[in-house]
Amino acid sequence: MLFNSYEFIFLLLPIAFLGNRLLAGRYNARVIWLLACSLFFYAWWNPIYLPLLLATVGFNYTVGKKLCVSRNKQLLVLGVAANLCLIGYFKYANFFVQSVTSLGGGEFTLGQIALPLAISFFTFQQIAYLVDCYSGVSTGYRPMEYALFVSFFPQLIAGPIVHHAEMMPQIRVPSRRIREDLSVGLTIFSIGLFKKAVLADGIAPYANSLFDNESAWHSVTFFHAWIGCLAYGLQIYFDFSGYSDMAIGAARIFGIKLPLNFFAPYRSETISDFWRRWHMTLSHFLRDYLYFPLGGNRKGTLNRYRNLMITMLLGGLWHGAGWTFVLWGLLHGGFLVVQHGWSHMTRGIIGWKGRPPYRMAACAVTFVAVHFAWVYFRAGSLDSANEVARGMVGMNGAAIPDAIFNRLGPLETPLGILGIGEDTASGSLFVAAITWITALLTIVWTMPTTQQFMIQHEPAWEYANVEHMQTLPSPGVGWQVPLTWKPTLGWSIVISLISVAGVLSLAELSEFLYFQF
Repeated sequence: MLFNSYEFIFLLLPIAFLGNRLLAGRYNARVIWLLACSLFFYAWWNPIYLPLLLATVGFNYTVGKKLCVSRNKQLLVLGVAANLCLIGYFKYANFFVQSVTSLGGGEFTLGQIALPLAISFFTFQQIAYLVDCYSGVSTGYRPMEYALFVSFFPQLIAGPIVHHAEMMPQIRVPSRRIREDLSVGLTIFSIGLFKKAVLADGIAPYANSLFDNESAWHSVTFFHAWIGCLAYGLQIYFDFSGYSDMAIGAARIFGIKLPLNFFAPYRSETISDFWRRWHMTLSHFLRDYLYFPLGGNRKGTLNRYRNLMITMLLGGLWHGAGWTFVLWGLLHGGFLVVQHGWSHMTRGIIGWKGRPPYRMAACAVTFVAVHFAWVYFRAGSLDSANEVARGMVGMNGAAIPDAIFNRLGPLETPLGILGIGEDTASGSLFVAAITWITALLTIVWTMPTTQQFMIQHEPAWEYANVEHMQTLPSPGVGWQVPLTWKPTLGWSIVISLISVAGVLSLAELSEFLYFQF
């Protein structure tokens, strides 16, 4: 079941909320009710995956319980290996076999292996739990509590990857601010729905028209390549931002504050900063359970660069089994190495780095680098990715639609001198795409994030604790319209209109992009 579906918005969500309220004074019954709703939510998409989810929950609960009693390293290794083997089989078996056999000139697959929904998310969540049981961070939970922690529907399908210490205390001690939780939760959910259904799905056709059409990406020229790439960069930005808001909003309706997963990543001044704002919980997982165990930055510069490359390579593979994801991860690893090298070389001009011109230039460089890498993330094949990348650096020339070119009058000559010609592409589509991109970039760099907009009402887990708030990213580059939500009639009308626009845009159901991972 999708958040942006009539079944979820008008059936499951209100029924789950009412049941939760009726069982407010009965802890065990409330846990079972929320668990039942979560399993129904998961099974709605395809019930064949439900036994697998329950089997992994049972296995990891059993292993975790033993690790809490006895810190047996062999058992921990067995538990982690079993989880990695499971995700390895479903997600990477065919990719590995195809890659190996292709080296010998053959083509062999294991047949179609369907990818269980959300396996990337609940696997990482349970690996972290096993490590914490071994480390003594967790003392274990009851079976139903653990099953709810893994499968709680607002965060099950596409994150955030929740740590048990962030969620379980809230399950055990439910919030008493019911009216505020409901109001804040519905507002955040509505904003997320608008981002997904109106903004992300609105600009999606301009990205799809490039990446899904060979006649479009083959020998694509400079402007068309950048328009398609920027359209995808903004599509995934508002798609993931919208999903993250809807997950946080849905959980808040039940009085549970989920951790932030998205915080204005295009305002970043470095690639490191980008990863502190994009898929924040995945970044935390890779840092805590992969980069640090590899040695982090403790064993010299070269080892640090090696660890960064390994971490980003595996982060890329986590998103999908394919060479395009491998290259995407390696590109980000390379960006991080260059960034750290640059920081080392320019450590003597720290004062300049705080000034607006430097910050804006750093933001622009980061933005371009991230979008260049998005090409490999989005493209359906290496051939199409390389062709779009060639177009973005001008190797296929530059042209604009003849319907526009022929109306430029005196500008035709200077454009010709610059090597900009004309083509037969649609002029109206070209203008519409630029209009969408301009409008969405204006939102990116001038509007507050949903959490900044709702800051007076603890809109995420971090905002409920002063110490955790200090770990949040800065506002980043750009000017912000000073908008703050309050429970007033005016804001109620505005949010209602946003909700209606989101619901009316659900005529064509579309999946969230991160559902594919």
